[in-house]
Amino acid sequence: MSKLIGLKTSITSVFLILVAIIAVHQVPAIAQLLGEVSFNQLALLMLISFLFACQFNHSRFALMILLFASVVVLESGKLSDFSLPAISSQTIELSVMFFFAGLAFFKDRSLFSVHLVPRLALFVFAYLASLGWLFILESLATYETAIPFYPLLKPYLAIDVIFGVVILIYMFKCATTTHLFYPAALASLLLWYVTRAHFIDVSWQLSLTLLVSYYLLSVVASSYFLAYRDELTGLPSRRALNQLALSLGRNYSVAMMDVDHFKKFNDTYGHDIGDQVLKLVAAKLKQVKAGGRVFRYGGEEFTVIFPRKSAQQVFDELDNLRQSIADYQMVIRQGVRKTKKDRTPKGKQQVREKTVSVTISIGVAQRMKGQTFEQVLKASDELLYKAKKSGRNNVTK
Repeated sequence: MSKLIGLKTSITSVFLILVAIIAVHQVPAIAQLLGEVSFNQLALLMLISFLFACQFNHSRFALMILLFASVVVLESGKLSDFSLPAISSQTIELSVMFFFAGLAFFKDRSLFSVHLVPRLALFVFAYLASLGWLFILESLATYETAIPFYPLLKPYLAIDVIFGVVILIYMFKCATTTHLFYPAALASLLLWYVTRAHFIDVSWQLSLTLLVSYYLLSVVASSYFLAYRDELTGLPSRRALNQLALSLGRNYSVAMMDVDHFKKFNDTYGHDIGDQVLKLVAAKLKQVKAGGRVFRYGGEEFTVIFPRKSAQQVFDELDNLRQSIADYQMVIRQGVRKTKKDRTPKGKQQVREKTVSVTISIGVAQRMKGQTFEQVLKASDELLYKAKKSGRNNVTK
């Protein structure tokens, strides 16, 4: 069963949308300001958000913006001059729901690439699916008296049921991933539904202004985390470390740490287990106290910055971290295959369990008068090397 890793992110995201809606209701000045957003201003906001989403390869955000832009144009009557057939509001509502249902199973890819065709095909699919669904409903209604079980089936064929199914899909996605797209899509569906059903007294244009603004913020936040967060461990990356270095004062300590014999461990158990080890070490390092801030420096190396602390003040805390990692017993559920004799025919391999542990070596240096951050970092790296030469699994200052 998937862990509910995205529940916190999703609840926070949907909460922000709800706060925005409440603010619109309760603060007349905000409602008046947003209510005065013209069609051209909304189009400009959509264009800016769309370009940002494309630039950072958030194609699903870009597609949602395209979808709602299409809805605005269709409902504004601006296509009437082209003598195009009118599309009913029911068809639009169904198309939006089918579009979101399909979008839930797409991944972010560069929009202007070979991936563009299936993503544009999603619009066609949503429209055709809505027409098909309405045709089925009309056909069943024609032969209502001739179908014995139709009264029982009728409630489950309503548009509200489709909406409920799509909501359940996104709730599952929100709970099992931390990607900001899923809570944004869930909030979009909820706001779309309550606005169209007139459950809240907010115009759709005003709601769309809130949504597109939220998309823009989500793209910026997601791009920030992509640039400054390590994807594997979730720790701030080396780029974030360099940013922090610009704001450090004169008194701080830097600890460099490295997983002992990690290459040998990787070669023996495989890269997947190696990744699990890095995640384990990162999870333990996140528990650091004494005001420490943890970063993944690169590979199997990690860095902890202690603002306003000397090496002596943080030594015990680092040693506790080292000990907690060394004491943790990790169970590996796969065979260790070193030779051809260890291999068994495919499908007959027995799963073996083995308990292993890893250790880390740490070097910690405090800033001396006149030193730059790079010099302190180099000093801690030299102390890390000294810790490894001293037998590993220790802290050197």
